Amino acid sequence: MMDPIPPPTADDVLAAAARIAGHAHVTPVLHARTLDAAAGCSLHFKAEHLQRAGAFKFRGACNAVGSLDAQAARRGVVTHSSGNHGAALALAAASRGIGCHVVVPEGAVATKLAAIASYGAVLHRCAPTLAAREALCERLRVQTGATLVHPYIDRNVIAGQGTAALELLQTEGPLDVLVVPVGGGGLAAGTALAIAHAAPGTRLVLAEPRGADDTLRSLRAGCRVDDLAPDTVCDGLRGLLGLPNFGILHRHRSGGAPVEVIAVDDVDTIAAMRRIAVHTKQLVEPSSAIALAAVLANRSRFSGLRVGIVLSGGNVDPERLPWQS
Repeated sequence: MMDPIPPPTADDVLAAAARIAGHAHVTPVLHARTLDAAAGCSLHFKAEHLQRAGAFKFRGACNAVGSLDAQAARRGVVTHSSGNHGAALALAAASRGIGCHVVVPEGAVATKLAAIASYGAVLHRCAPTLAAREALCERLRVQTGATLVHPYIDRNVIAGQGTAALELLQTEGPLDVLVVPVGGGGLAAGTALAIAHAAPGTRLVLAEPRGADDTLRSLRAGCRVDDLAPDTVCDGLRGLLGLPNFGILHRHRSGGAPVEVIAVDDVDTIAAMRRIAVHTKQLVEPSSAIALAAVLANRSRFSGLRVGIVLSGGNVDPERLPWQS
C-alpha cells in the first residue's frame, strides 16, 4: 500500500518534539510504592493515557498533520485504525481545520469509534482484516486526494511517537531500562531513536502479547515475520510489526545489548491492568498494562533497577473491564 520510506532518525524525533510543542501534552510521570515493591525495582510510569485523545498516538498524528504543506492539508488525511490512531488523527486534523477519513474494522471497541466520530472524522467500516483495511483506505486516498497517514509506518508518525520516551528520559533519567508495548512498532521504533540520542546506556525492552509475538519471532530470526494471525485481548497490539520499524529495532543497540522482547500472557496483562487501577487509581488499556506485566513476570531481570514504563493509552470501556465476569 505504501512505497518504502526512508527510516526516521533521532534528529526527526527532536524535530517532532519542537513541532508538537504546545499541541500535545507533556504528560506526568507516576510512581507507586506498592508497585515498586511488587516489581522489586523503581518504576517510572509515563502517563500517556492522559495525552490528548487518550493515548500516545496523538504525538505521531500531530507531527504528521503538522508536517503537511498547505496544498496537501487542504485535501485532508486518511488512515485505517482499530481506535487510538484514528481518534488521534481525527483530533489532529480537526485542530488544523482539515478533513479526515478513518477506515475501521468490524468489532472495534465502541468507545474508541465514538471518540473518532466525536472529533469529526468520517468513519468507513470494513471487514476485520488488514487486507480489507488497506484496500478501502487506498480507494479513499485515490478518490479524495487525501494524504495517507499510516498508523505505524509513516516516517512522521514514528518520529512523533518517540517524543514520549524523549520526555521521560529527560525528566527521569538516567534509567536502566525502558519498557514499552509493541504492536505495529511505531512507539517501539520511535523509542529506540529517542534512546539512541538521549540515553544510549538505557536498555530497550518490548512487551508483546504471546498470542501476537511477531516482533519476538522477527528479531530472533533476523527477518520480518508477517504470517501470524494475532490473538490477544490487547486490541491495540494486533498489528504486525512494520518493515521500517523492524529495521530500526533490528539495528538498535543500547547498554551494549540488542532490543529484548518479552512475550506476555493475556491473563498476566489483565492482572497488571487491575493492579494499576488499584494502586495508582488510573484506568489504562490492556495494551498499556502489558509493559508492567512483563516486568512483574520477570522480576529477577529488573531487580533493583530504575525502570521506565510507557503507559500507552487509557481508552477503556468502563462497562466492559476485562477482569469482570
